[in-house]
Amino acid sequence: SEGNAAAQVIRTVNVVDTTAPIITLLGDNPQVIELGAGYTELGATTNDGSAVVIDASDFTDAVGTYSITYDAVDSEGNSAAQVIRTVNVVDTTAPIITLLGDNPQVIELGAGYTELGATTNDGSAVVIDASDFTDAVGTYTITYNAVDSEGNAAAQVIRTVNVVDTTAALI
Repeated sequence: SEGNAAAQVIRTVNVVDTTAPIITLLGDNPQVIELGAGYTELGATTNDGSAVVIDASDFTDAVGTYSITYDAVDSEGNSAAQVIRTVNVVDTTAPIITLLGDNPQVIELGAGYTELGATTNDGSAVVIDASDFTDAVGTYTITYNAVDSEGNAAAQVIRTVNVVDTTAALI
């Protein structure tokens, strides 16, 4: 108030960004994928628009559990806490049995039963039960079953075997 001037003081204010971005996954975590479907990235975002770097190099399209990692660094060099998505590859698909040869199969009495075989679409072993067959005129069923390595059971398939007697008697 008396006109005496004070020495000027300068305060320097540094505005800094020390806040790391936050990564948010889009879609399910864990993500479940059927064997053979391949991996589809569901995506991720950050709260500040920083780019997300996704590493899916651990993924293999085989039954198992895999980790997909998500990282982000903002323009000030602040690193986000890494986020991991768990991907579970499962096999819930049952094998499909295909019969080889005729169904129904016709056999002449006395010729005996010859198995024509069966396959599955995934290479699973086929278990054949021909215990119902008797070499006598009549109709018999042969059953075919398969279970894959993941325990998925195929729909049972049945072959009908007709034993006939068309041979004329010799006099």
